[in-house]
Amino acid sequence: MKNYNRIIFCSIILYLFVAVVLGSFLFHSENQRNHFYRVEANRILSTLTDIQSIENINLDAYETIWKIDFLDKEISNQNVVKNFFQEDNANNIYIQPFYIHNDFLGYIKFIYKLPVFNIQKLILIAEISLFILEFFVLVVLIYMKKKLVEPFQRLSELPIQLAKGHLKGHIKEEKSRYLGRFMWGMGQLKDTLDVSRQRQIELMKEQKKMLLSLSHDIKTPLNLIKLYSKALEEDIYTNEQDKRNAVHQIGQKSQEIEKYVEEIIQSSREDILDLPVHNSEFYLQDLLSKVMNVYAEQCAHRHIDLELSDFENRLLKGDIERCQEVLENLFENAFKYGDGRRIEVSFYEEDYCQLIRLFSSGSTVTDNEFNHLFESFFRGTNAKGMKGSGLGLYICKELMQKMDGTIFAEKCEDGMAFIMVLR
Repeated sequence: MKNYNRIIFCSIILYLFVAVVLGSFLFHSENQRNHFYRVEANRILSTLTDIQSIENINLDAYETIWKIDFLDKEISNQNVVKNFFQEDNANNIYIQPFYIHNDFLGYIKFIYKLPVFNIQKLILIAEISLFILEFFVLVVLIYMKKKLVEPFQRLSELPIQLAKGHLKGHIKEEKSRYLGRFMWGMGQLKDTLDVSRQRQIELMKEQKKMLLSLSHDIKTPLNLIKLYSKALEEDIYTNEQDKRNAVHQIGQKSQEIEKYVEEIIQSSREDILDLPVHNSEFYLQDLLSKVMNVYAEQCAHRHIDLELSDFENRLLKGDIERCQEVLENLFENAFKYGDGRRIEVSFYEEDYCQLIRLFSSGSTVTDNEFNHLFESFFRGTNAKGMKGSGLGLYICKELMQKMDGTIFAEKCEDGMAFIMVLR
């Protein structure tokens, strides 16, 4: 980006240089054009020795002066004087007093014509300037083609291949300083997706094995329940002790089935929430920079008033990437379930913990729904017709707990707030 900014800066400097050179030439030409007749008039005055010498001047040697008139000081006819000093609309005039040895003899009127521009020279300079600009633009376009357009064309099919699940093979690295890091990131993404898919396949295999095993284990207590139930239904047991024993066995086998069901649920949850967390230390400002750069723009596009209160740049404990994921999830929920009027992000400290509070205006959930917000697969009545799995807040809480923190909700009169707690 720095090199690209340098190109823009150089283009501005080049434009200013060409504009100054061309403007200076035009200004100088116009100034010379407007004053050249005075130079020639002064030359003529310096060569005059008497009144008779005026008639002997060869005007062919001068470019702008084409006629000279003289008004003697002795002339008193007002019409002659008036006609002499009167401006001529058809010609340009320049009147100077005429002295010989400091004796005033009268006035000399120079009738002149302005020289025309040197069109050939002007066109040549303009074409040279345009050539310089065109050459610079051509160099920039070729540079962008080599460094941006061609590498990007080679990458145009990569997202489609990733979307289709073609995760094998190596991504060719680009030497372009603009796309080199992007290619490295796409390679990392491809490898991560491939590993995730392989892991998903392994998890599916393990899950199927577990389900087959648990299904087999459930069959035994289930068959016993069916036998005891049938015996009780057909009055096979004749005394009360046998009946109570059969009921007791049904209860025990039901507990075994319940235990197997809990194992299935627990295993499913572990698969979903197997998200690695790398706890370290980071500054609050770094976390906010990662999130606010994106969501400040999103709020502006949605015409949502975003208020960010003052904060101290404290050192926090946790995984900055996972904290970013949690905060982004809260913003997305605010966009999805809020009324689109206002989002407030505030900060405060309690018991050596940093609290980040994100409030969004809108309707709140019921008290019963409020108690289940962080449960897996739970979705409130305000989520009807909206896409989602009901796992967002559940995952947020699990991630916060893995970072030795927590997250909780708060009902307000005009909206909902979620508070992240970080050490």
